[in-house]
Amino acid sequence: MKPFAMNSSATSVFSLRALCVKAFALAFLVVIPTGNLLHAQSIPPTELEQLRIRANQALFIDSPLPPLATHTFATIPVNANVRIEHVTFATQFGMRVPAIIYVPTHHHGKVPAVVVVNGHGGDKSSWYAVYTGLLYATAGAVVVTYDPIGEFERSVNRASEAGEHDKPIPGLQHPERVGGLMIEDVQQAVRYAASRPEVDSSRIAVVGYSMGSFHTILATALAGPQLPKIRAVVLSGGGNLDGANQYWDQGRTLNCQAGPYRALDFFPGGGDARGPILYALRARSGPTLVMNGTEDHLITTFNELEPFFVGLRDRIAAVSGSRTNLPETIWYEHVGHRPSFMDRDAALWLNKQLHFPNWTDAQIQAFPTIKASDWVTQTGVRISKGYIVEQKEGGINALDLHLPGLTREQLSAVPLDLWQKDPTPYTLPGWIPHALAAESH
Repeated sequence: MKPFAMNSSATSVFSLRALCVKAFALAFLVVIPTGNLLHAQSIPPTELEQLRIRANQALFIDSPLPPLATHTFATIPVNANVRIEHVTFATQFGMRVPAIIYVPTHHHGKVPAVVVVNGHGGDKSSWYAVYTGLLYATAGAVVVTYDPIGEFERSVNRASEAGEHDKPIPGLQHPERVGGLMIEDVQQAVRYAASRPEVDSSRIAVVGYSMGSFHTILATALAGPQLPKIRAVVLSGGGNLDGANQYWDQGRTLNCQAGPYRALDFFPGGGDARGPILYALRARSGPTLVMNGTEDHLITTFNELEPFFVGLRDRIAAVSGSRTNLPETIWYEHVGHRPSFMDRDAALWLNKQLHFPNWTDAQIQAFPTIKASDWVTQTGVRISKGYIVEQKEGGINALDLHLPGLTREQLSAVPLDLWQKDPTPYTLPGWIPHALAAESH
């Protein structure tokens, strides 16, 4: 069955394979709070803004954000339609973020931009970062991909799937600082995209997968006046911002997920209010699409399928006093953990928000597709261990534009001799002394 989309009074886009049609119908049976009740429970805009400021402080995100101090090392043509640029930009404590920028070769006027935020084990060499970059640059957008702290060029061993940011840091009293750095990286990537002369800063999207979905929703919710209004957000393998002692509160990922989420317990209403307040903050700028599989462990651990999101939308509306820009959802039956933002559903939704210069909806509908597992096998681009299977990333039906693979060397932003001479501006050991010094003051 092909996915279908419908708009409900709850602002739900509920695309399905076969399951949950009944659940979708039930969404219409939910009693929607009256306007008076919404306003009675809402948080005034001035108070929401104060919560945003305090949340940034709780996560030790710089205010103001540091100057980008962008440096471009190289420009490499990929094919007739796309080139890549090797770039670094600044983040917290003067650290540098290595990035690969995908740029459309031919464009007229201003173009949109897309920022890709990786999940655990992911970096700019991950197949989905490469594919998303090539795909949407072909559509006419600038795409920013970069390494999270502790991965690839930000790993002491230049390793992927290193997980260095998950390891305890002796002496660090506030592990949420690590998550705050990763959220600040997202915001700096958005600022970098907006700084490019060809980019229309009113047409920027951020797409995040798994851990990256968590950092994406926080970064876009907590974005201050230094960032443009982020037009669109896509969260895949996540978006289920739940309550106390549930998924995002638990687990071994203290530095990057649980610690930062717990640091927001001060929100009015405590831990259970974090999701609605964060989404209410995000809704001030634009819409959000959540794309999940019905057998994704991240979703099913606490049974956070569509009924969860129906309730979440009502709670967001109760906070904001509005049903504008409530999160939309797409569900895939029998599908596990995966980033879906290069499939047809995502491309159509992003085109509605960003208006890709080189694509129409009719063209997107007509494009053939390729299994991610087939593309990875053909090109040799890296996929995380265990994720090439059909239920996970390997089963994604990505739009097929006969995109080439890129080598790890092509995906290295900083010249190797320069990196080897001094890796501290890029890696976690370079950041830790600054964080420990900040805590001592």
